Amino acid sequence: MNKIDIKDIEEVLPKTTCKSKNKNLSRARSKKNDEFYTELPDIENELIHYRGHFRNKVVLCNCDDPFVSNFFKYFSYNFEFLGLKKLITVCYKNQNLEAFSKNLSERAIYLEYDGFKVGERLPNIEDIGVKYLKGDGDFRSDECIELLKQADVVVTNPPFSLFREYVSQLIKYEKKFLIIGNGNAVTYKEIFPLIKNNQIWLGVTTPKLFLKSLGPLVYWFTNLSHKKRNEELILIKKYEGNEKDYPKYKNYDAIEVSKVANIPKDYYGVMGVPISFLEKYNPDQFEIVDINPHFFTIKEQGLPYPGQLQIENQKDPYARILIRRKNRSENIT
Repeated sequence: MNKIDIKDIEEVLPKTTCKSKNKNLSRARSKKNDEFYTELPDIENELIHYRGHFRNKVVLCNCDDPFVSNFFKYFSYNFEFLGLKKLITVCYKNQNLEAFSKNLSERAIYLEYDGFKVGERLPNIEDIGVKYLKGDGDFRSDECIELLKQADVVVTNPPFSLFREYVSQLIKYEKKFLIIGNGNAVTYKEIFPLIKNNQIWLGVTTPKLFLKSLGPLVYWFTNLSHKKRNEELILIKKYEGNEKDYPKYKNYDAIEVSKVANIPKDYYGVMGVPISFLEKYNPDQFEIVDINPHFFTIKEQGLPYPGQLQIENQKDPYARILIRRKNRSENIT
């Protein structure tokens, strides 16, 4: 039985496409332009929480070179286990290492896999259909949008520089998705309102290996339900009697909570908390009011525009999510 592996993919792909250029890879690593690479353990650790979302579904990985894509490897190896209907992977015609893929591709292609043909538990390379695209494989092109329309769930690591456009397209076509993005994306004016309105939320895990040499925080962004999203954040701190630990902002009617673990259980006004709060956010327990320093909706609420939050005799806090507790009737002890 011929199981899919990188060497097998190289054999089944046309020789003019997706051929690795070692010197280009080295140059990309030296410039730290490896935002497009996702480790298999990170994919496995996250995808295990969504098994029920994939049965009889078409999965699209539309920012992935199958020659190196661990998304392609994961879904092809687990096709039967997940009960997939079809897997589609798009290989971008890459002339810019900073954009989509590790490799230079002379022609854009897409792969379709709809299950093994001879009964093995893992696919044969003969089962993979390789087709050419007329254009360059850009997810915004008409032919790639047609592939998107076929998909039920999109799972990939889109280019960070195009994250806003990528998410906008997914929302426009009402697609389910699980994608990786820069942690700073939660503050984007195009992304934060989606988080606030519960159209997007964070995944279960935080990729550990991804970008480990670069440093910036990355998140899984999704609109697929998972158990962690409904877990209640246990609160043990009290505001009453400890007001000095929760200073009020000079220019906004809210208190400063410097750590998520310090959110008081007896306070129902607006609180400014670190962005990492989104990792614990349960929409049944909290309401997201706004975000600082990018206040997008504050004028709509008739509130004064405060700019950067300020605390008397203290350094201005870093970006804060402004939240409010729900469940006023909760018994406080």
